Amino acid sequence: MIKQYPHHRVLLIEDDKTLNRLMLDQVQRLGYDARSAASREDTLEVLRDFSPDLAILDIRLPDTDGITFLPELREYCAVMIQTAYGSIDQAVNAVKAGATEFLVKPVSPQNLEMTLTRFFETVALKRDLAFWQAQAQNATRVELVGDSAEMAEVRHLVSIFAAADTPVLICGESGVGKEAVAAAIHAQSTRTNGRFISVDCDDALNEAALFGQETSARERSEGLIAAADNGTIFLNDIDKLAPALQSKLLRVMESGAFRPLGASRTLPSSARFLAATGVDLENMALMSHFKNELYYLLSSLRITMAPLRARKNDVLALAEHFLQNRNFHRGVEKAFAPETFDALESYDWPGNLRELRNAIERGVIMSAGTEVILPEHITLPSQSAGLPSGVSSDGLTLRFEGQPTMDKIRDTYVRLLLDKFAGNRKQVAQALGMSERNTYRMLKKIDL
Repeated sequence: MIKQYPHHRVLLIEDDKTLNRLMLDQVQRLGYDARSAASREDTLEVLRDFSPDLAILDIRLPDTDGITFLPELREYCAVMIQTAYGSIDQAVNAVKAGATEFLVKPVSPQNLEMTLTRFFETVALKRDLAFWQAQAQNATRVELVGDSAEMAEVRHLVSIFAAADTPVLICGESGVGKEAVAAAIHAQSTRTNGRFISVDCDDALNEAALFGQETSARERSEGLIAAADNGTIFLNDIDKLAPALQSKLLRVMESGAFRPLGASRTLPSSARFLAATGVDLENMALMSHFKNELYYLLSSLRITMAPLRARKNDVLALAEHFLQNRNFHRGVEKAFAPETFDALESYDWPGNLRELRNAIERGVIMSAGTEVILPEHITLPSQSAGLPSGVSSDGLTLRFEGQPTMDKIRDTYVRLLLDKFAGNRKQVAQALGMSERNTYRMLKKIDL
């Protein structure tokens, strides 16, 4: 069975028409995307709309010789030299000029296949080596910490979704650990040896960064989608993705191909897409603020991360995890005082895991050379800290950072009522002065 390598592009430069056609047929039958040229002039014409990974260059051409042309061609791609006039001197000169290999004609089909396979395997190994060296320098364990029922469900869904190549939408407030969930899906999948690339969908993300760019045959930059080939690309805050990029991303996910900015050809992509959002993406799609088709494609599989205040059972386990995995003050053993555990459990953690991690790091620093971390070392904000006006109702206090929107005030108040009445919708409806049906609709809208 012939292997298919449509993403590997080969240019054959041979002035003998018969040999040119024969080698082109052989390379194409091996599954490569191949073109041919018969001279330097032909080659430069082909390079206007074809970007090869490798050129096999005859050492004698009608308008130049291969050794002279090789440095110019090397600016476009890797080059192998082939000639019927094989000699040690020619081989040395070709390698000095930048050739990766020296072939003597006639090249048998078996030798040609072996040579191409070896070349592209070497390229892949070098790329993977560079990637893993970078990974080793920034290695972090992918661990979903927590003993709550909510985290058990998340781990269960991760193990199921990891086996698929379908997009996954990860929902939850800022700081709940959505990227850790995405990284866990990647780590448990068959793509674990590929790259996991995390992308923030903010104003800095443009078409060139995502898809790559070609300003000429010589000037090409690889985009994030190409870099994630055979791996996973995680799109954080997908709701902030520019509308124009939403349409282009949808085409990539549906077709498995993309076109770099300024390029005249499409390239295949085998990247898996995971996305995260902290807002009601469905409502954004209904309001035409997010592309409907992209939302439905992304949300075919969904994981919702509960905020830390809803899974208090995980707080101490997470605190211990952050304490043990700190990268500073490692020479002093640290432990939490019992009263510190109490303070950690009683706090609501509006900033979720991010706030908890920062609090633990603060505790480690402020406790200095002592072994026990006390509540005053962590210095949690007062639970009653809130708006200057101290908005409260029936013993419930609303607190916000900055100037909250009306939706934020409503959502926070409803959550407090749900906590107070242990999830009893009838009592919540009575407190709100609304019907149970309207209360249910509101709870569903704000994902409660």
